[in-house]
Amino acid sequence: MDEDTRYEAVRSRDGRFDGEFFFAVVTTGVFCRPSCPAVTPKRHNVRFFATAAAAQGSGFRACRRCRPDAVPGSADWNVRADVVGRAMRLIGDGVVDREGVAGLAARLGYSARQVQRQLTAELGAGPVALARARRAHAARVLLQTTGLPVTQIAFASGFASVRQFNDTMRQAYASSPSELRAAAARGGRAAPRTGTPDAGIPLRLAHRGPYQAGAAFDLLEAEAVTGVEEMSGARGRRTYRRTLRLPHGTGIVAVDERTGAARTASGAHPGGWLDARLHLTDLRDLTTAVQRLRRLFDLDADPYAVDERLGADERLAPLVAARPGLRSPGSVDPEEFALRALAGRAAAQRLVTRYGKALDAPCGSLTHVFPEPAVLAEAEPDGPLGALATALADGAVRLDPGVDRDDAQAALLALPGLDARTVAAVRTRALGDPDVGPPGHDVPGTWRPWRSYALRHLRAAGEPVDR
Repeated sequence: MDEDTRYEAVRSRDGRFDGEFFFAVVTTGVFCRPSCPAVTPKRHNVRFFATAAAAQGSGFRACRRCRPDAVPGSADWNVRADVVGRAMRLIGDGVVDREGVAGLAARLGYSARQVQRQLTAELGAGPVALARARRAHAARVLLQTTGLPVTQIAFASGFASVRQFNDTMRQAYASSPSELRAAAARGGRAAPRTGTPDAGIPLRLAHRGPYQAGAAFDLLEAEAVTGVEEMSGARGRRTYRRTLRLPHGTGIVAVDERTGAARTASGAHPGGWLDARLHLTDLRDLTTAVQRLRRLFDLDADPYAVDERLGADERLAPLVAARPGLRSPGSVDPEEFALRALAGRAAAQRLVTRYGKALDAPCGSLTHVFPEPAVLAEAEPDGPLGALATALADGAVRLDPGVDRDDAQAALLALPGLDARTVAAVRTRALGDPDVGPPGHDVPGTWRPWRSYALRHLRAAGEPVDR
């Protein structure tokens, strides 16, 4: 898109582009999402940015009306296999907060200077600025949805000091942390002042365009492993709950099935959200947990681009019309998914019972976190499962968000017992690749670069995927 096209999107308040770019208004000093309901500024007063961090770095603060930091992420980062796309996936997973820019660069196989240069050239912000914007959003959520002390929120969000926290929040939102909390209270969003996160953190996980929640929840229900996952409620009103293994501790999440938003007068889907609630043993894991949930439910996808491409195919057109916005779900833990894909559901249940890490406080039927690869490698080192667990534990196979997908596929295929179908499932779900075709079968070129979505349409309709 050129800038004139972006301005037309702003003029029409087109929610399809929320998160794909941001615009700032020089006369007010704020930046917004394209669908912001405020009066459209004059063209010569508008500046465009690829990320919220770039807008903040240029001195603009987030609009209090449209909350541009709460939009879905750009679908580009899941599609792209270059260093910028891989870096953005890793930053979203919290690697910069945990390992610094040097750790990010090491995972990408580049120098820190090269990563800084490429991100700044394309996105207008380097890895530190991108991670800081991510921390600011996490802090705002905690301020407005929990009663935790401000000092505790500062460190839970990943800030090195309270002063850095205060300065960043004023820069990003033109308000102090206390003012943000007070504004939430005036708007009826105040949290009980318990000072603890026991009640969980309520979240709205935004998505753009239509969303076929029923299909995503059907898939998760069919795969659920007792002790780690559960699905409750009637179809259309289900709640999916599962345990999470996170960098600083464990967590439990509940996500509610939500029917699609009504179309607007023009016939467009305005987008919507999934309601969720997170219980974390360590609040530093908030943004990482949210990003992993977004990958699980494929919330950063661009359904308009997918449906337009696949809807032009004769075989897929009626399926796309029947299920607009169908997603290709991912996973919250790539290593767990790979092990479960190889073992099968029944064997995965046995692994949880024997080797899963028990929660300090079980919650209903949720009692364990799926065992780590190192635990399985030591407990059952033989056979294909032992080989995969060992390779994951010692780093011979990497499945983190920034891995090169072709390298990961080659490493998986080199292991005993992993056939092409299992590896394709891992590439689709664990690595979030939107363009994975059925192994050994040619598919029309019109399906690319969305072959993973094409196969989801065929499976949802009960049609064979190998012809």
